[in-house]
Amino acid sequence: MAEKIFAGVSVTVTDEGYLTIPSQWTKEIAIEIAKEEGLTLTDKHFAVIEYLRERVLKGEALTIRSIGKSGVVDTKGFYELFPGAPLKKATKIAGVAKPVSCV
Repeated sequence: MAEKIFAGVSVTVTDEGYLTIPSQWTKEIAIEIAKEEGLTLTDKHFAVIEYLRERVLKGEALTIRSIGKSGVVDTKGFYELFPGAPLKKATKIAGVAKPVSCV
């Protein structure tokens, strides 16, 4: 594990850059992680991120399919917001652990 500075705050991250302590997450940190991923966050991004954080912090598993049925965003919209590897990118930006279903 490593330490990284986002928005002037030192956080502990995995080798892949995922926060190890979800409570260290802030919107400012999310914005900086998103920049590293080549994204500029919008209100829609934050709606999805808040949904992901809520689900994970309740101990629920995340899948692209469940996110598509969330009512927050459909599957196509999820891929548009977080192109390439949407679940990996979105959870990284949301400050939660990488889902087990992601390679």
